[in-house]
Amino acid sequence: MITSLDGRRFVAEAEVAGGEVGTQTEFSYHEQDGMVWAEYGGGAIRRGFLVGTRDGDRLDFRYTQLNTDGQTSTGHCVSVLSQLGDGRLRLDETWEWESRPGSGTSAVVEQR
Repeated sequence: MITSLDGRRFVAEAEVAGGEVGTQTEFSYHEQDGMVWAEYGGGAIRRGFLVGTRDGDRLDFRYTQLNTDGQTSTGHCVSVLSQLGDGRLRLDETWEWESRPGSGTSAVVEQR
């Protein structure tokens, strides 16, 4: 199993179709006793928060965010954690909006 996410920073691998996360969005993760949470922002997102659980290499969380247009949105995401060849971590995400129509996939990678 991959070590703790606590204190690790991630960025989106690419612009996310149907979502608001982009390559300028930065996530700061925390983890304790199977619970994960993060603050994020940048690009189209002024401020966002996520909270959920970790079971092995699987994360399940809810997110809420405020975009640069002043709109709030909420959703659900399941992510699978893996390690890249250079040692950085990657989260492959399957997400869906709960406050509006839409869903998709994305990936965030640990910053060097």
